[in-house]
Amino acid sequence: MTTRIAFIGLGHMGGPMAANLVKAGYEVSGFDLAPSSLDQARTSGIKIAESAIAAVEAADVVITMLPAGRHVLELYSGTAESRGLLSAASPDTLFIDCSTIAVADSLSAHSLAASAGQRCLEAPVSGGVAGATAGTLTFMVGGLDSDFTQAGPLLETMGKRQVYCGGPGTGQAAKICNNMVLGITMIAVSEAFVLGERLGVGNDALFDVMANASGQCWALTSNCPVPGPVPASPANHDFRPGFASTLMAKDMNLAAEAQAYAGLQDVGLGGRAAAMYREFSDGEGATQDFSAIINAIRSKADESDSADRHTLSATDAA
Repeated sequence: MTTRIAFIGLGHMGGPMAANLVKAGYEVSGFDLAPSSLDQARTSGIKIAESAIAAVEAADVVITMLPAGRHVLELYSGTAESRGLLSAASPDTLFIDCSTIAVADSLSAHSLAASAGQRCLEAPVSGGVAGATAGTLTFMVGGLDSDFTQAGPLLETMGKRQVYCGGPGTGQAAKICNNMVLGITMIAVSEAFVLGERLGVGNDALFDVMANASGQCWALTSNCPVPGPVPASPANHDFRPGFASTLMAKDMNLAAEAQAYAGLQDVGLGGRAAAMYREFSDGEGATQDFSAIINAIRSKADESDSADRHTLSATDAA
């Protein structure tokens, strides 16, 4: 018997993921609030339901891909005006949330599902829109091992790697930890290039050194923040986002929240990096790749130079 899947959230990530399930022969009923997403989903063979509730009523598995934890919790539990997905689905339905949300919100979702007699996994992804389209995502999964086993064929259809991280909340924790490293590393790489420029080291030469020494990392060799060394990097394409600065700001904020939840706030660089991405994405970086943070670092360097020159001028005048 064909597994019937309800897919809620058919945007840039969810739409291609659901389309890959259809290509693999699954029966997919979907819903999204955006008419444009629904139109695209129809062309991919996804059956469009009248509502999220209607989509899940006959489903064996419910997959959600939503912007934030509050959306997941509201859909799961419902509101004063409407019932939630958990009560609309048949008992013992497997819910898989692929959204990237706070660890605390993910734990709440697991608790809500258990109380409603449903099963739940969290499975946030890495790989971006390109990975969602190509079916090469990595899933970081938290929940019961038995549920992970059942979800395996679906995750394999949408991705190339599925990592079982442990019990509820651990998938989100792993995703947040990974992206915290990426965000901090991009700032470090960007700061190094700005420093090299100020000290007379060409970007190509510095790249050659770091890419073949202990400074080697993904932020440098795959998403290099300066044009030239990595032709496919956003820096060579006006910083058109592969991973938008707004999304990095979101993930870094989630990391800061997770550190506070774990009693680890103010222990290192996570909070500082979160503040930098938040400031950048609220301003000129709103439509740019997160690697464009190098421009914010350059701007701060220019401001520092200007302040130093002003101080020197005032000293000379005295």
